[in-house]
Amino acid sequence: MKKALAPLAIAAAAALALAGCVDTAAPTPDETTGGGGEMRTIRVAALPIAETGALWGAMDAGIFADHNLEVEVVPAQGGALAIPALLSGDIDFAIGQPFGPFRASQQGLGVVIVGNYANALPASAGKDVNAVVSLGDSGITGPADLAGKRVSVNSLGAAGDVTIMEAVEDAGGDPSTIEFVEVAFPDAQAQLEAGNIDAAWVPDPFMSQIAGAGGNIVVYPYQATIPGLSLLTSITTQDLIDSDPQLVSDYRAAMAEALDWAAGHEAEVRAAIVKNMGIPEAAAAGITLPVFTAEINQGDLEKLADLAVGYGVLDSAPDFATLIQTK
Repeated sequence: MKKALAPLAIAAAAALALAGCVDTAAPTPDETTGGGGEMRTIRVAALPIAETGALWGAMDAGIFADHNLEVEVVPAQGGALAIPALLSGDIDFAIGQPFGPFRASQQGLGVVIVGNYANALPASAGKDVNAVVSLGDSGITGPADLAGKRVSVNSLGAAGDVTIMEAVEDAGGDPSTIEFVEVAFPDAQAQLEAGNIDAAWVPDPFMSQIAGAGGNIVVYPYQATIPGLSLLTSITTQDLIDSDPQLVSDYRAAMAEALDWAAGHEAEVRAAIVKNMGIPEAAAAGITLPVFTAEINQGDLEKLADLAVGYGVLDSAPDFATLIQTK
């Protein structure tokens, strides 16, 4: 199945705001934790979306400091666009969709998934943390209506457009006629209102904002294809694993504790979203949060890769034996 891509992708090297635009919520590097270990600074790329509330909140709660880590959060548009920064050493870890590591694995770049971060909601939830949305008067109300339309995703050739194509095909539409356009999540509503796109794939808070303003929830593509699919994973390089295994081990342990904490501290996660995204408390209260977990479901990622191969997004499935290293 052929996929139509609009030539609007921004350069990968420019995708990260690496110069001074960071969030920090931990002691300075010369401080030590109660365990007596020396603090180490790590730079972690993450999207400016609600799911990052778990990371922000855990930083404020001191969880990373307890593992002797000071975290600088570097804004990113998508996991795939963080890969060049990982390879150059500008960042140490990234939180993003698995397609970046999928492609890097095929190219032998030594990018590794070291843990999960968040999953979409199970089928029983009846809703999900991301959706394709349209304006209320667009006439686009179901997945089949997306055939022949311009649909935005934050990163071309990743889980968004792959699951959208599958949902459209399952609904009887022709996914090869969709024109996917790369638009950052915060810009999607403006692009819809300007008529530059017909529908947008967005997470919260943007999903709720557009729907709350009279827009349509067209489809929850993950729910329609692989319910509970991994939304975001933790990524690093094989070089870092080989050169500093203790740092990677500390990061894994801290992130696992952070995600366990986030799963049981919803109010604190929402407060972190308000603080770091500058949205009203009422808006944050309505956000659909994902399932925060460090446990990765490799079977679901293999299904996603198979769909991508079927739609010509990937030439072949990655080598999962080397791609996923959670211990």
